[in-house]
Amino acid sequence: QVRLVESGGGLAQPGGSLRLSCTASGNNFSFNTMGWYREAPGKERELVAIIHKSGNTVYGDSVKGRFTVFRDKVKDMVSLQMNSLKLEDTAVYYCKGVSPYGNLWGQGTQVTISS
Repeated sequence: QVRLVESGGGLAQPGGSLRLSCTASGNNFSFNTMGWYREAPGKERELVAIIHKSGNTVYGDSVKGRFTVFRDKVKDMVSLQMNSLKLEDTAVYYCKGVSPYGNLWGQGTQVTISS
């Protein structure tokens, strides 16, 4: 069974940094696009950052200049470096993989920004 497993969430202070990672397992194919979405309480799930296997990236407006998405194609892993964190970055962060066979979501990891 193909799975995406996130790690690296937790608690950070405003202005701090966190790094999330997402690793694919059980797949014998490569995801065309991998990336991150987030869902805050009472809000819809929104795009954070995605990266195509070509290296092209797309960022949500609220994280541009603060977050950076990386991809390790050999390990089929995507990471999200989050800097200059804000209170409004608090959310459950979900990894997503897009392949010719469909879309796959991870189980989510909680990120809480609090002073």
